Amino acid sequence: MKTIKTIATVTKDGKITAHLPLNIPEGEHEVVIVIDEKSLAQKQEKKEKKAPLKFSAYPVGLVSESLTFRREDLYAND
Repeated sequence: MKTIKTIATVTKDGKITAHLPLNIPEGEHEVVIVIDEKSLAQKQEKKEKKAPLKFSAYPVGLVSESLTFRREDLYAND
């Protein structure tokens, strides 16, 4: 058994056309078809509608000049 992910074309009369790898022997095969409810065109439209996120720089600076975060200030001598 092989799993093949490919793009298929569905016509108005319900026929499907798909391209398979050449290593599949010709003849009748039992297949399972899983159809995504949204077409590739609908997915592409959704991607195009999304505006990119914009982040601006926000300078935070030091919280306080008295805070140095030196090792001696953070840990006790013991």
